Formats: sequence, structure tokens, C-alpha cells
Amino acid sequence: MSNHTELVREAAGAVIDPELRRSLADLGMIGAVSTQNNTASVEVRLTIAGCPAAQKIESDVRAAAESVNGIDDVTVDVQVMTAEERAELLGRLRPSGAKQNPFGPGTLTRVIAVTSGKGGVGKSTMTANLAAALATQGFRVGILDADVYGFSIPALMGLAPGGVAAKPTRLDDMIVPPVGHDVKVISIGMFVENANAAVAWRGPMLQRTITQFLTDVYFGDLDFLLLDLPPGTGDVAITVGQQLPNAEVLVVTTGQTAASEVAVRAGVVARQTGQRILGVVENMGPLVLPDGSTLALFGEGGAETVANELSVGQDKAVEVLAKIPLSLGLREGGDEGTPIVLSNPADPAAQAITELARVIAHSGPSRAGINLGITPA
Repeated sequence: MSNHTELVREAAGAVIDPELRRSLADLGMIGAVSTQNNTASVEVRLTIAGCPAAQKIESDVRAAAESVNGIDDVTVDVQVMTAEERAELLGRLRPSGAKQNPFGPGTLTRVIAVTSGKGGVGKSTMTANLAAALATQGFRVGILDADVYGFSIPALMGLAPGGVAAKPTRLDDMIVPPVGHDVKVISIGMFVENANAAVAWRGPMLQRTITQFLTDVYFGDLDFLLLDLPPGTGDVAITVGQQLPNAEVLVVTTGQTAASEVAVRAGVVARQTGQRILGVVENMGPLVLPDGSTLALFGEGGAETVANELSVGQDKAVEVLAKIPLSLGLREGGDEGTPIVLSNPADPAAQAITELARVIAHSGPSRAGINLGITPA
């Protein structure tokens, strides 16, 4: 193999699959490569026919090959993997073979369940913006939208243009989640006909859905997995508590007494399943008016009430981690599918959420002593 050919293979192989987030070389997606004079031919083997990332992969491979000194013209031959090649790929992604929940006790991923006592406090908006802020800070982040009845994460993350959520890619029995704003996202909203479809399931179906999301979806190596829980203390919260007892729980409330009182119950149920209360966030705080005065439309002090109640009988007090001011831009960002921490980082709400992400990133249990599953050479 000529030096030129090897350089082109290395450049094309270094391209990252936008869904699987691993290099094409690691995934075995680069086939035959040849060069002659100043031209190159690269074969790319996609995982499935109709792969949604096909166009980007082809474009990135062409650009990578053209970046090799002396190569002026590139032909990319797009093929589809055989069943045997796809099985080999799945073996790379899932070395253990059997489907399992990779986020249970002992995981290197910090699992944060965002919960509230009642709906309408901005829990999903908080999840989306917190995930985007963590991704901006260099972390690998995923969101599991566990709010099966009231799913909204696809729209908030820009993955539901025209009201139709992006569909995950299926590799045999593995589900590859779409990526929005550099965050991997899975939601039941990606499996229904349209954004207005109603999901009318009872407990067993809810449990199976959450279990399937945890075992069948390939998130890859994550630093953080955020779960957007439904409000209250129902079946989903209990299922998550059983399957992810290691999760840290972020309780979202407003300053309103009606919201803070029921938020305490969500924290109590989480603690009963062994989960740790990460802290409390007060959303929709006082709005600064043009004349400099403030309007506490939803009251104040709700977060302190929740934190104090959840601190009773505990060795360590529960802290109020952030207070997010009411923001028109925060709502507009949700409607447009672009978290405000990305679209307008100078907004007071965006600044507060970005700081919350920093606080969370530098908190949590130590990872010292955890077995990485590798042996020094």
C-alpha cells in the first residue's frame, strides 16, 4: 500500500460517526481505499440502508481525504454493511453481548434525575438547558426523556422540526439516539406518529419502556445522563428508583407554596429508593423589569422550603443550588428548539443555568477506586 493510500485511509478513518460518536475506523466502516496520482477512492460502509447520517458521513470523508497533501480529487463509494459486518460492529459497541443497563450502580456515568412535585415548573426546560450547558463545558451528555405522558424533550432540543420528532436509528436490536446540540436524546416522542399523539399506558408498559431505554439504547460513554422525570411520585419515578438507585436527584420547584410543598414528596420518594438528593433549584424567580424593580410573579422562597424539609433527619443538609429568574428568552428558546444557554448565554437565566452546570460538574461522589475494567499492558 502506498504512503498516499495509507494517509487517506487514516484521514477517512478518523472521521467521527455523528450518531455513534466513534471513528469510522473503530466502527469498521472504511472499506477499500486506493490512490492514483492526485486522486483517491474511498469506500464507506454504512450500518443500514437509508442511514440518516449518510450525507454528512460522505461529506466528512470526502473533506478528510482531500485534506491529505497531494490529493485533489476524491470519490466516495457508499455501500451498506452485510449482516456479518453489522454483527461485528454491534459486537464492538456491546462487548459483553447481552443487553444490560450500563447506568446502574458502579457506572462511571453520573446519572441525574430531574424531578418535581407538580407539572408546569419548568422541569423539562431545565433538563434541556442543563444538558446543553454541560455539553458546552466539554462533557459527554445524554438525555432520557422519562416523561412518557408529557414528552417535550425532542422539541426543546431541536429534534422535532414541524412537530415530528427525529427517529432513532435501529441496528438490529440496538437503538441509536438522535443528537441535538451535541446531546444524545431518546424519548417516547420519537416512536409515536406525531407530537400530539397521546400515550395511554398503565404501569407495566411504562416500566418496560424505561427498561428498554436503559438497555437497548446505545448512548456510548457518557459523563452525564439526565433523566427528565414526569411530575409526582408515580410508576416512572418508582421504576427509575429501582433500576437506578445510584441516581442523584435534582428537585425543581418555583417560589410558590403549592409547588414547593409537593416537590418535597418527590424528593422523599427518591430517597426511599436509595437515591441521593443532589439539591434544589428554584425556577421562575423574580423578573427584573425595565425600571430596575423586580416582579416575583411566582413568589419566592420555595426552594428553601423544599431544602429545609428534605434536610430533616439527614446528616448533611440539602442545598439550594440555583435560582433561575423568569425569562422570556428561556421560553422562546424552548419554542424554537434552541436552549437559551446556547442562543443567548448573556441572558440572566442562561447565566444561572450555566453556573448550575458548573456547580453540578464539580460536585458528586469521588470516582477514586472505581474499577475501569482495563488491565495495564
